[in-house]
Amino acid sequence: MKSLRDVIILNNGVEIPCVGYGTWQSPNDEITVAAVKHAILSGYYHIDTAAVYKNEEAVGRGIKESGIPREELFITTKVWNDDRGYEATIKAFEASLERLGISYVDLYLIHWPNPLKFRDNWKEMNAETYRAMEDLYKAGKIRAIGVSNFMVHHMDALLETASVIPTINQIKLCPGILQEDIVNYCRDKNIVLEAYSPLGTGKAFESKELLGFSEKYGKTVAQICIKYCLQKGYLPLPKSVTLHRIEENANIFDFEISDEDMACLDSICDMGEAPDPDTRPF
Repeated sequence: MKSLRDVIILNNGVEIPCVGYGTWQSPNDEITVAAVKHAILSGYYHIDTAAVYKNEEAVGRGIKESGIPREELFITTKVWNDDRGYEATIKAFEASLERLGISYVDLYLIHWPNPLKFRDNWKEMNAETYRAMEDLYKAGKIRAIGVSNFMVHHMDALLETASVIPTINQIKLCPGILQEDIVNYCRDKNIVLEAYSPLGTGKAFESKELLGFSEKYGKTVAQICIKYCLQKGYLPLPKSVTLHRIEENANIFDFEISDEDMACLDSICDMGEAPDPDTRPF
């Protein structure tokens, strides 16, 4: 039977566990320490955080308290919108390492492509930020580099100057939110799609259609959404600080959603929308 620790091979040969544990909105306190520790001990060897989540210290403590050797874990963090350009990115990365209490990260991402602060020169700032990430990657401080919330035009601009193709694009993907243009673009370039908010930032629990599939398969709404992402070929990042739900969300390898039901899940219309990175107010 498959498990959370089954891997996907990135385009640089690095292995990444097929499901990650997300920490967006998790507090920088004992709640997150306990949740991250529990997630790891429940089989989530892939932990996703970001500088802007302001919980890297708690995430790092949870990692350490799990007792699992660092080299067995896959840890992601992200450079925030205020820290752009070559020198600022290097400084931000080192600060994340210090907060996490580790000497390297497995994956480092540009969090958003068009920050409000740099809206007039986002292409140049992304190029310089990514150049810093490439140098950190070549120095062995990062095992893989990538992006988040990048659409096709952002990717095209980045690839004009990049010497290392991104391994990952982390975007909002869930039933009803397909983002087909960027999904197809990334697949053509062998860039893995990570699905953040696979539960539609909570909207899944309000969906009558998803409740129906939950009853049909004898699985929770969350399990249906996570399994949907896996069957679409995405790498989902479910998040919960409730310990039994962390375990429950891992229990998604003993069933398959039919092709017909996958098509129905594609067309769900009550899951909100994907964010427009060019108009985000941050």
